[in-house]
Amino acid sequence: MNIMDFNVKKLAADAGTFLSRAVQFTEEKLGQAEKTELDAHLENLLSKAECTKIWTEKIMKQTEVLLQPNPNARIEEFVYEKLDRKAPSRINNPELLGQYMIDAGTEFGPGTAYGNALIKCGETQKRIGTADRELIQTSALNFLTPLRNFIEGDYKTIAKERKLLQNKRLDLDAAKTRLKKAKAAETRASIWAEEVTKSEQELRITQSEFDRQAEITRLLLEGISSTHAHHLRCLNDFVEAQMTYYAQCYQYMLDLQKQLGSFPSSYCNNNQTSVAPVPSASSNVIGSSALSSTSGLVIASPTNLIDLKECSGSRKARVLYDYDAANSSELSLLADEVITVFSVVGMDSDWLMGERGNQKGRVPITYLELLN
Repeated sequence: MNIMDFNVKKLAADAGTFLSRAVQFTEEKLGQAEKTELDAHLENLLSKAECTKIWTEKIMKQTEVLLQPNPNARIEEFVYEKLDRKAPSRINNPELLGQYMIDAGTEFGPGTAYGNALIKCGETQKRIGTADRELIQTSALNFLTPLRNFIEGDYKTIAKERKLLQNKRLDLDAAKTRLKKAKAAETRASIWAEEVTKSEQELRITQSEFDRQAEITRLLLEGISSTHAHHLRCLNDFVEAQMTYYAQCYQYMLDLQKQLGSFPSSYCNNNQTSVAPVPSASSNVIGSSALSSTSGLVIASPTNLIDLKECSGSRKARVLYDYDAANSSELSLLADEVITVFSVVGMDSDWLMGERGNQKGRVPITYLELLN
């Protein structure tokens, strides 16, 4: 019976505290009650924590999209994670493409040029798929997990203490309001003297609790700087994982390029080739080696093209593929036609000036084979 009485009294006290806070909060919003302001340093720490939380969530979610573009797969992984179960391993897109290429090459015949090339491409795509899988695993462990731990751990603790601080502030301001009212009533009736004493004691208690909670919250918030330092190390790990992944993919494609470039020239059929390299001023280093050894293309040596860019004369060139002019400054081309080309000072390094009869315009050098 005593326990029940205690529970009822505690419930009544909690309800009274909640009601007092609600009244204080409402009066503050209506401008009818004073509000204790937090010191500037604490406010700054709270703002920094909130900013960290918002941007950490955005970076984390977008990184997940980058590593796993399929939303259904992300939802499935989330469900398995919440169930504390390992998600089933699934074949990724490069691996699936690689398997299709290998199967197609096997059916066309490994002894044929196309079949052999498909098999080699498929094997490379599978290696890229494996590298992609390693990138996801490394990034999830070294980058996403620490970010998620902050959101679901440290920041939840901060939010809890911040809410508690808000409640203590409301209790403090409610006590100030009651003391103010009691003092105002005391001037009219001496019977309120006891109420004033009680209110002063309550104010001292709530002030002490508020100061203590403010200090606890401040200590937690000052740890945000350490969180930033930790996330910086995690970011370096993520960048290193990406660097390893792209370096592996680049090496795989270089090896594939060399293999395809070793095919006999009798396997090539230019009339059936429809490759349209995109001109890029930043691709001189990689693009030069790619153009000189890609299977199925009979393209003039990049050195000859550079020589032509540097000289002031004109040369005959055969067009390798059809090209539709994008604007009036360019010249449309038809595969196998022969045109005159020459360089113009100041023109982009991936273009030459082409001339056919009385027609003249810019043409991409990757569509041309210089003739001797």
